[in-house]
Amino acid sequence: MVRNKQIDTFSRYYQVSRETISSLNKYEEMLIKSNKNINLIGKSTIKSIWERHFLDSFQVIDFIDKNDKSLIDVGSGAGFPGLILAIAAKDRKMNLKINLLEKSPKKINFLNQIIKNLKLDARAINKNVQDKNYTFDDDILVARAFKPLPIILELIHNKAKNFKKLIIFLGKTGRDELLHTSKNWDIQYKQRMSITSKDSFIIEINKLEKK
Repeated sequence: MVRNKQIDTFSRYYQVSRETISSLNKYEEMLIKSNKNINLIGKSTIKSIWERHFLDSFQVIDFIDKNDKSLIDVGSGAGFPGLILAIAAKDRKMNLKINLLEKSPKKINFLNQIIKNLKLDARAINKNVQDKNYTFDDDILVARAFKPLPIILELIHNKAKNFKKLIIFLGKTGRDELLHTSKNWDIQYKQRMSITSKDSFIIEINKLEKK
């Protein structure tokens, strides 16, 4: 019953095909099964996967337009939001290449299983974002539950010179983080409240320069 309510909530926000609902169901099944052996999501969120992870991730599709060609999910973990965005792009017939950057080989294996089973246009990359020689050349960079904002900005500034959009999920401390980082960074961004939490919001950064 709780799960059905979550699916209903998801459907109120986003109308998707039956195929997409089927893909999300398969994702959920594989996630719960794999989470017994790999730390993919917190146990407290298992009963709220559709809202806490699926819907929360899916909302990023609203920040993406038809001219965006590639996206990288930095520190992808269980595939949030990257794999959900691959599912969303497939549902909307968007030509968007998704890259999933993850340092854990076990999580990479899980991501590859999802990609294969759901036939997604995505690629799992087994790299540590902090590797000295690793750089990005994607249009869009996304970070969800990855690192504190100052660390993310430093990494992006050093590794992604030509990005169009940097999309970051921020929680309760987000406004304080933005205030703190404004002392060292010149940031132009837009923000939107999260549809899954009144304490969270998402920012889209279009300009990032050190002061």
